[in-house]
Amino acid sequence: MQDNLDKPLTLADIAAQAAMSTRSLSRRFRARLGMTPLQWLLDQRMRRARELLETTGLPVERIARTTGFGSVEALRHHFARQVGTNPRAYRATFRSP
Repeated sequence: MQDNLDKPLTLADIAAQAAMSTRSLSRRFRARLGMTPLQWLLDQRMRRARELLETTGLPVERIARTTGFGSVEALRHHFARQVGTNPRAYRATFRSP
């Protein structure tokens, strides 16, 4: 999943790749990591988006596509929920004056 953050992955896609049912995958994932596969995927996408915002000058639109959010609006939504700010403001905190 980590190598395919930019792809629109569904639980069914992930389960098929793991050669198990969605229910088994979810149960095993939760037992091992304490979260669902889609929660983990969202967390990984957010980590990558934060990393790109901190270390590159890529446009936010490209970061949204690269990390699998598909649109700036989706990235902003998830960013606000998890980080409490928007991507541009977050990036500004890592730029030197």
